[in-house]
Amino acid sequence: MSAAVPHARIDSSRPHPARVYDWLLGGKDNYPVDQKVGQELPEETRGNAARNRAFMHRAVAWLARNGVDQFLDIGSGIPTEPNMHQIVQAIVPTARVVYVDSDPSVLPHADALLTSTSEGFTDFLHADARRSAAILERAAERLDFERPIALSMLAMLHFLPDDDDPYDVVRTLVKALPSGSYLVLSHGTADQHPEWKGKIEAAYEKGSIPLRLRSRSEVEPFFEGLDLVAPGLVYATEWYREEPAPALERSGLHVGVARVP
Repeated sequence: MSAAVPHARIDSSRPHPARVYDWLLGGKDNYPVDQKVGQELPEETRGNAARNRAFMHRAVAWLARNGVDQFLDIGSGIPTEPNMHQIVQAIVPTARVVYVDSDPSVLPHADALLTSTSEGFTDFLHADARRSAAILERAAERLDFERPIALSMLAMLHFLPDDDDPYDVVRTLVKALPSGSYLVLSHGTADQHPEWKGKIEAAYEKGSIPLRLRSRSEVEPFFEGLDLVAPGLVYATEWYREEPAPALERSGLHVGVARVP
């Protein structure tokens, strides 16, 4: 089953990361202001969006196959099939998935597309990732925090500048998770293509979207106190488990999956 999602006013005069990401993936649920930001980005950014999506598919499928049946996806963006719940419920039909995003334009699509198996559950929360306590309170009405939960924060923490203390945001969320839970994270970086860093950040800045690409050493603290699952903190195309290895390509994302001890 799926919960009903209330609608909110959409501001199409300002770009939003969720809609820029939709454009990068080839979606149609975006506006000229979002397209303008995307067109300023290096062409390789489209590939990074696809690589991030592929990492998500591999990571959540592995978690579902290893007994995780609850997922809290913060910064979910506009639904793009196959969505996370479709991946995990194909493996565990009773899985419960709660999506969270701050962009009101995501809501109508969540209402239409985030359908669940009859045994499972999906829901959507309109909330800001920086309001960790509020998200946890609302998520606790939908997920059982006495059992393991996979918290995913994919390609969204680089939109939190240092002033927003993204490390504390992640710490607060992870602290609420029971032992045996997981953090699934991907974060934008220019480590493999430093020549693009200025152009990428400038494109988002023109759209009044804060962006903070971080190096590997700056991404590592997000996993502090957690047990990284092999192969550890790697580039997006380097993370896989049972599947055939993806093609090794330059990547603009550091990724990792870590267990809460």
